[in-house]
Amino acid sequence: MTSTGIRLHAPAPGWAISADVVVVGSGVAGLTAALRCEAAGLATVVVTKARLDDGSTRWAQGGIAAALGEGDTPEQHLDDTLVAGAGLCDEEAVRILVTEGPDAVRRLIETGAHFDESSEGELELTREGGHHRRRIAHAGGDATGAEISRALVEAVRARGLRTVENALVLDLLTDAEGRTAGITLHVMGVGQHDGVGAVHAPAVVLATGGMGQVFSATTNPSVSTGDGVALALRAGAEVSDLEFVQFHPTVLFLGPEAEGQQPLVSEAVRGEGAHLVDADGVRFMVGQHELAELAPRDIVAKGITRRMLEQGAEHMFLDARHFGAEMWEHRFPTILAACRAHGIDPVTAPIPVAPAAHYASGGVRTDPRGRTTVPGLYACGEVACTGVHGANRLASNSLLEGLVYAERIAADIAGARAADGLPARVPQPVPHAETGHPLLAPEARFAIQRIMTEGAGVIRSEASLTEAAERIERLRAEARDALLENGKTAEPGVDTWEATNLLCVARALVAAARLRQETRGCHWREDRPDRDDTAWRRHIVVRLNPDRTLAVHTTDTADLPPTRPQEQ
Repeated sequence: MTSTGIRLHAPAPGWAISADVVVVGSGVAGLTAALRCEAAGLATVVVTKARLDDGSTRWAQGGIAAALGEGDTPEQHLDDTLVAGAGLCDEEAVRILVTEGPDAVRRLIETGAHFDESSEGELELTREGGHHRRRIAHAGGDATGAEISRALVEAVRARGLRTVENALVLDLLTDAEGRTAGITLHVMGVGQHDGVGAVHAPAVVLATGGMGQVFSATTNPSVSTGDGVALALRAGAEVSDLEFVQFHPTVLFLGPEAEGQQPLVSEAVRGEGAHLVDADGVRFMVGQHELAELAPRDIVAKGITRRMLEQGAEHMFLDARHFGAEMWEHRFPTILAACRAHGIDPVTAPIPVAPAAHYASGGVRTDPRGRTTVPGLYACGEVACTGVHGANRLASNSLLEGLVYAERIAADIAGARAADGLPARVPQPVPHAETGHPLLAPEARFAIQRIMTEGAGVIRSEASLTEAAERIERLRAEARDALLENGKTAEPGVDTWEATNLLCVARALVAAARLRQETRGCHWREDRPDRDDTAWRRHIVVRLNPDRTLAVHTTDTADLPPTRPQEQ
């Protein structure tokens, strides 16, 4: 692995702190990794873009999947995950998830998370799309993520972990041998630190969440701008499966001009018996799949989109009027409140819904211990590609993946320290020559979102992806030419760094989607409607070259290659 030498234009760090481990992100993956590292005696710093409890985890409604119910087994959970992943799951990664998952959830409960229980004191489990059993543990009815976030944040504060909030990570630091040496970051607002600084550490854990803000409509919070994937690409790391963006089928439709984060209507609503219908009340998913509305998400999203195209409609409806007021208020209070806030009462009327960008199944390529192709750099949660999700994530596997692989990362870092695999002292980063990435103006964010929604959304084709690639390249060329011709780039700042990160991940995503000339999982090519296992049951890997071109290639098989070939 060779670093690209490319970094964001930013002032030189004006302050620095040192640690054994720096964890970037404060969702279930980041805080779990931080707590486990701290428990192993490692000096740990948590860096998060907003407040500790402001990541994507708190927005998760449905729950966390694990074989915890009577009669359920990890093997059954594995089978459902492999089916949803459409032939591209790494079976070893999935087996790790489903076998270590139940105990990981129990440890989460020991940490302080409270899940909904039956009157007999047993976990109250529900079902979601793609699952053949009730195995989804939930909290507060439909506020699972908020409860998990609360418990982990309280644990972090109780243990006195050092945290840096309101901090946007910029780039990876490396030492003379090319190993990770920490990160640069920009702290927004008043606090112990302000402006651009650095955290020097021999191990960096990326847990920055997703990149849903690359599309106009998404369930992701505004902070989900792909910062971790962009950092990894600039650092020379490999990313994989970026084309597999899951569009959640049932997002509250707020109008054709709605942009940014949209309210999610959890899959658990369908798990409890809600029906998808068109304007005439016809259940159009019946007959399309044995599970009808509870088919895997890609199938439901395609079913909704097809019906919208057939009828020239902007949305479909989710009908759960038969639940009654009491069930809505007890089981789905968060969704009920969100609908009513937008003038819709699901107790008396169907909910207008349409697919929106929800989850990135791909990300920074890792091995079963969370190690990336850059020594000392780890990734877990939505920013990572462990191989668990394949071409389409099974509902409620995301929180579990973050939990399980965060624990494995902490164990690997602690083990490396014990075996003298980590430096005994914090390495000093090597100064980099100025090779700053041209920054985009803040308004470019909206241009990128429109380009991606129109060209690389739920339905894609060679024509739409080619146009998207050309429009992205024009944006990139304008920023590059301005820098070359007059030495000017957009003013460094959070808005310009985020826009530049979004362009980086959009470019890589479109390159992968253009190469994959088939329909598989949540990647739907209308000009290539069939799945082609002979040619395409393999992964697409993307890397950024020092000259800023993209190196895009496919793996030889459906298995992800090791990230550390020499250590296998």
